Formats: sequence, C-alpha cells, structure tokens
Amino acid sequence: MAMSMPHQIGALSGTSLTAETGGVSCEVPAKGSAVASAMWRTPMTNLSVSVKKTGAEMDRVSPSPSPPLSPMRGGIRPDLSVACQALMEAQVDVAEREHTLRNSPEKGKGVPVFVMMPLDSVKMDHTVNRKKAINASLQALKSAGVEGIMMDVWWGLVERDAPGEYNWGGYAELMEMAKKHGLKVQAVMSFHQCGGNVGDSCTIPLPRWVVEEMEKDPDLAYTDQWGRRNFEYVSLGCDTLPVLKGRTPVQCYSDFMRGFRDRFENLLGDTIVEIQVGMGPAGELRYPSYPEQDGTWKFPGIGAFQCYDKYMISSLKAAAESFGKPEWGHTGPTDAGNYNNWPEDTNFFRREGGGWDSEYGEFFLTWYSQMLLNHGERILQSAKAIFEDKGVKISVKIAGIHWHYGTRSHAPELTAGYYNTRFRDGYLPIAQMLARHGAIFNFTCIEMRDHEQPQDAQCAPEKLVRQVALATQEAQVPLAGENALPRYDDYAHEQILQASSLNIDDQSGDREMCAFTYLRMNPDLFHPDNWRRFVAFVKKMKEGKAVNQCREQVEREAEHFVHITQPLVQEAAVALMH
Repeated sequence: MAMSMPHQIGALSGTSLTAETGGVSCEVPAKGSAVASAMWRTPMTNLSVSVKKTGAEMDRVSPSPSPPLSPMRGGIRPDLSVACQALMEAQVDVAEREHTLRNSPEKGKGVPVFVMMPLDSVKMDHTVNRKKAINASLQALKSAGVEGIMMDVWWGLVERDAPGEYNWGGYAELMEMAKKHGLKVQAVMSFHQCGGNVGDSCTIPLPRWVVEEMEKDPDLAYTDQWGRRNFEYVSLGCDTLPVLKGRTPVQCYSDFMRGFRDRFENLLGDTIVEIQVGMGPAGELRYPSYPEQDGTWKFPGIGAFQCYDKYMISSLKAAAESFGKPEWGHTGPTDAGNYNNWPEDTNFFRREGGGWDSEYGEFFLTWYSQMLLNHGERILQSAKAIFEDKGVKISVKIAGIHWHYGTRSHAPELTAGYYNTRFRDGYLPIAQMLARHGAIFNFTCIEMRDHEQPQDAQCAPEKLVRQVALATQEAQVPLAGENALPRYDDYAHEQILQASSLNIDDQSGDREMCAFTYLRMNPDLFHPDNWRRFVAFVKKMKEGKAVNQCREQVEREAEHFVHITQPLVQEAAVALMH
C-alpha cells in the first residue's frame, strides 16, 4: 500500500524493521508494515549519496521539445473458559456503552476501525492458516470495539488452476468466523501478486494459467524502457483484448467478482459490508513504478514509467497521431532517469526547464494518467453492476506517494500515474471518477507526519493527505484511510485521529472519514503495551470529532477493556507466533 520504506522507519526509530504492505491495503500511486519505536531520531540527511548519477546512468535525450515484533514472555496459555467468560463480560460492557453513544445527540458519528488480516490467512491448500490463533484474535478484536476485519481474497488462490474454476475454501470458513464473532468484513478482490512489495510476508503468484499466458506473451506484463518486465499485475494496456485464454483481463476480474457474489450472497450487506476492488500492484490504482523486488527500486527513488509493452506503445502511438505529433508516439520520455535517481538528476523532472512542464510532457503525462483512470473506470463499471443492490460499498485504494512531494514535478507520483504537480491537482480527477460510480476513495499514509520523514527528499505526507481530503470533499466522495506501516505508539495514533477528523477548512462541517483500516493483525498488536494503546485508540476513533468526553475518561474505560480482554489477548499472541 503507499508507503515509506522499512529502512526509512528503521533510520528514524533506530531499529531494523520489516515493513508490510496492505494487501488489501492505502499509497497514492505509492504503496501500502513493521513496528516503529515511539522514540524518533533525527532523519538521516545523506540519503541522496547512494543515488548519484554515474556516466552509465546519464539520460538519453528524448524527442523535442522534451525527451520522451516483541515475543510474549512465559508459556502458560490461559484456559479457554476464562477467555470466553471475559469475552461475555466485555461484550455486555460494549453493548451498554454503544447504546449510550447511539442515544447521545451531542456525539459525532465517529470513525469505525477495521483491522487487516494476515496476508496468508488462507493457505495454498484452501484452508484457514493458524485457525486457533485467528479465532482468538477475532474474539479479542471484537471485545475491543473493532468494527470488523479486512481480508485479501487472492485471485491466485481462488482461480489458481484453471480459468473459471473457483475454489473459495478457506475464505468461506473465515467469513463464517467473522460472522460468528459479530465482525464486519471488507473483502479485497486482490488481482495482484503477493510478494515484491513493502511488507509482503509471503508469496502468492497470479493464477498459473495467467502466468503461462504472460510467459508466452511477455508484453502482457508492465515493461520499463530498459525492457524489464513486471509480473505483479497484468498490464492495463491489454484490458479489453482477449489475451487470457479467450477472455479479456477485465472480463476475468468481472467473472471473479461475480463468482464471489454468488458464493457469498447470503453474507453480503450483513457480514460483508465492503468490496475493495484491486486495480494494480499492492491492490492500488497505480502503475508498478517502484518495485522493490530484486532491489530494483529503493526509497526515495523517483521510480520509472511503465509504458513500454507493445499494447501501451500502440495506445501511445494512436494518441500521438490524434494529437498531431506522430513523432511522440514511438516511446515514452527517454530522459526521465532511473528508478533510484532524484528529480534534479534528470532532464525530464528537474525544477527548471524540465520536460514535465513542456508541451510534450503535458501530452505524455495526460495520456499516461488517463490510461490509468480509464482502467479504473472499466473495472468500477463492472463491479458496480455486479454488486448493485447487494448492500455493500465499493472502494478503491490509492497509494500515498509522499516522497519528493515538495518538488515542482512530483516525479514519483508521475511515474506511478498520478498527474499531480505544483501546477496541477492529480487527485481531483481520481476522486471525480470514483464519485461517478459511488465508490469510496481509500488512502494510505494517514499515520505519518512530515517531520518524521527525510526532509532532503522533501517528503510531505501530511500535506498530501490534506490535498486528497480537499479533492474528495470537492468531488463529494467518501474518504477512508489506513496506515502505510505498522505503528503502535500514541504519537501515530494521535495523527490518525487528527487526520480522520477531516478538519481541513470551514467547509468540512461534521465530515469525517467513513472508515479506517489498521495494519495489521499480528503478534505485535497483542503485545500488552501495544494492545492497551490500541484499545484506547479504537475508543477515541468511535467517539468521533464531536467528542464531549474527556480523553482521560476514555483512557480509564480503555484500561478496563484491556483488563477484561487480557486472557483473549494472551491466547491470540501466543497462538499467532506458532
């Protein structure tokens, strides 16, 4: 999901961390995990040293006018009867508090909190992974007042062996477990590969038969100017071509969603309340411009354009001819640097006289970003028709690409497909597209603060979140959020509370985020100190922006919940580690 990288947080916290992307999960064309220390060190200031240009990396000139966790101590497991009794007491207390909240006219509606499930919650043999741990974890989450869970429904698992043959095993059991515990479900239609992005803790490739087709025709994969192929997601350049055993990629996605609807129709609108439609790598509507796999890209590099497969070039050629500049249709910018350059290392992205700010740059970036918008539009049209009148919301995740945000060109956003610059709002067109289909704009990096990020890379996550909030407000589309990296400290929680309140201008009124998804369920979440802070955080989110209850009282109530859920939390933490 949009994100800062593991080594970035490691540099800030003084610890080595393993980050994790949301599978479901929200970067703007950036991506959406790890435990960050509450003590932040001064950001390192020499990040650019490792990405200086060498002679071999000098840009070619493009066409004129611009070159185209903490382990649990001890080992005694509490008796499950104690856990059940604690759960019953907690649920009674929760019901009484929620009744009070519902009947208090002074309260805001609050922001419901969901928690992401582990990426490998369903195994390759279509069974639930660590079932006992999942069950104990769901009990604990419910007792803490969590609204529900988010789970990735992997295309590469369900339709793995043959086109049109779906095996929903494991997912059916997970859905029933959620229903039994009274938790809602955000189901992510994950049409991307798991593995190769921040925080990907396991590998789940695309369906075998899709991989076979991509091996036969490598142009089905996103391609950069050096011919490097990316197999995380089928190139949007062939969205409408029957290249997958006689079906188009969009038809495959539609058939999958239709199969999901038919299998889980009895749970739609009741247990399953949201369908998040994956539209690219890490499940985000973006190009795979900053792939971590094989060390291709490292934070805070600008990434690279992904428009060099034959299907994308064919579209570019047609657009250039229509524009009256056929010479611009043979290639993308050839002076846009490499994955790990910085904007000023390149002719295309540099501040003064950069190609991005030329007639050619405007033509290319308009085409590149419009292709992404068209991709989202096609899939949303289908999803809306499939789930119409089923009582579920549709959402789309946008990456939170916050590095080099303070520059004029916003290079990392441009390579990811978001045409956002100092002079142009790239998120309003996305919000307007989602609004046309009644979809939710889901965004990442909500937990980050500007000063925590490397300032030499001009990172500005807070300013980015504000821009997105204003765009969704203007387009009148609901905004949901999630954290890009795991954070368990109060400082991050306070930032999420502030961002989710959407107090951005005098037009905001009582508007709040429609939901927040917390990354992620793992043993660290159930560490006693982290759990205590998390329970208090959930309660504050539910209070909302119109809170008339002092924070100290919320903290006292949270301590009560922490005490009565302790057996459940211990059970979940121990079981998740095995």
